[in-house]
Amino acid sequence: MEEIIKKDLAESLKIKDTFIRESVASLILLAERIALAFTGDCKLLICGNGGSAADAQHIAAEFVNRYTLERPPLPAMALTTDTSVITSIGNDYSFDDIFSKQVKALGMEGDILLCISTSGNSKNVLSAARDARNQGMYTAGLIGYDGGELAKLVDLALVVKSNATPRIQESHILAGHIICRLVDYIIFQRHLAED
Repeated sequence: MEEIIKKDLAESLKIKDTFIRESVASLILLAERIALAFTGDCKLLICGNGGSAADAQHIAAEFVNRYTLERPPLPAMALTTDTSVITSIGNDYSFDDIFSKQVKALGMEGDILLCISTSGNSKNVLSAARDARNQGMYTAGLIGYDGGELAKLVDLALVVKSNATPRIQESHILAGHIICRLVDYIIFQRHLAED
């Protein structure tokens, strides 16, 4: 069992290190876009399935409550949390529509949609990305494997080049935390560093 732990740790560290180092410019760009949306009275919508749904909720909570900096709440919401909306759409229409209908109802030009998908091929996430772009929203994806269809649909794709779902998810939440930290810095601290 000790060897399993050591192997998983080494694999996780290697994949996260490679992903973050290759994504520095993209992480900064996404943080700048989110900060611009927040300061322009727009919001961040986040979607994903399973573990990615949990990540969507986790990242939204960091923005609405706080990450590490004491600051005002920021407008982010996970499209994975309203069970009445999700189950009514899934029942009356299709599970493929659970995020896209929310994007149509809640999203507006200037908002950002962050799609989280380990495969990049989740139909409901792809549908949300298409509708968000049609509404003039900026779209980004935290993706794994080769990026799938989602990498071709979003304005900015951050792809963890791994076939191991747990390692992809670990990299995604690290990226989410880095984005939260950067957005806080851009909105609330950068001007202090420049003075």
